[in-house]
Amino acid sequence: MNLSHWRLLVAVADAGNISRGAERVGITQSGASQAIAQLEAALGFQVFARAQRHICVTVLGEQVIEHARAMLARLDAIRVLADDSRGLNGGRIRLASFPSVISTLLPGLLRDFQRRHPGIELVALEGTDEEVEDWLAAGTVELGVVLNPALGRAAAVLGRDAWVAVLPASHPLGRRASESGITLQELATQPFILATGGCAVNGQSLMAQAGLSLPDIRVTVRDWASACVLVREGMGVSLVPESTLPGERRGLRVMSLRPAVHREFGLVCSEVGKASRPVQALLEGLRKHTGATTG
Repeated sequence: MNLSHWRLLVAVADAGNISRGAERVGITQSGASQAIAQLEAALGFQVFARAQRHICVTVLGEQVIEHARAMLARLDAIRVLADDSRGLNGGRIRLASFPSVISTLLPGLLRDFQRRHPGIELVALEGTDEEVEDWLAAGTVELGVVLNPALGRAAAVLGRDAWVAVLPASHPLGRRASESGITLQELATQPFILATGGCAVNGQSLMAQAGLSLPDIRVTVRDWASACVLVREGMGVSLVPESTLPGERRGLRVMSLRPAVHREFGLVCSEVGKASRPVQALLEGLRKHTGATTG
């Protein structure tokens, strides 16, 4: 048994549902179900009674949950005490990002940090990649997620994402073997759904970098998901980051680019952020827990 087990029990009890409880602590439903089963086996009794659409806490389980809450509260108190000694409590971090990252990579990062430092306030701001750069330059935010940070710029690398082509399932270009991929030149000749994701780096800028143009842009949208819906309806093809693909891909043909094209996310400090102890604590925790490197 470890702290993650106790956090999971409390989250599931509060949510009344394993799936929602698992989401709150950042694990999958199957992982949560397995962890609960292991913990119940170790305890020798059921903590939760399963019904068709919900779960409830057993009588013994109520006592376990009560002890778990008290234990986690004591841990938070110790962490607040430790942060007080380092001058971290009462601090605030404003972190800006563009939409596709703020909804995928950041929730887990922010949740883990606030768990370790409950006395530090975290404020997430959403904007375009250009707005994030402006906010960093003006010192409006302490941290910002930057797309493809330039070499020599100090950035904690968060992740890397491949660009992929999305075509209607019946499109002639999609009939080839998936491993053969598709070129930008082939896509440029097609009716195109341009999605920007709130970023200056998008399908049109990728084409321009390759010396190509998009003569037949049918629709321009901001949301990646909207582009996939329009592609599914047969209105054109599109280029989207792989991490933004919908879970339901019926009616879509997803193909890798040949040669491959990637985008990279980096967490960058403003001048204000460089002098902030809470910000440095976040970056230190990021390096320890995710293996992020600073470029």
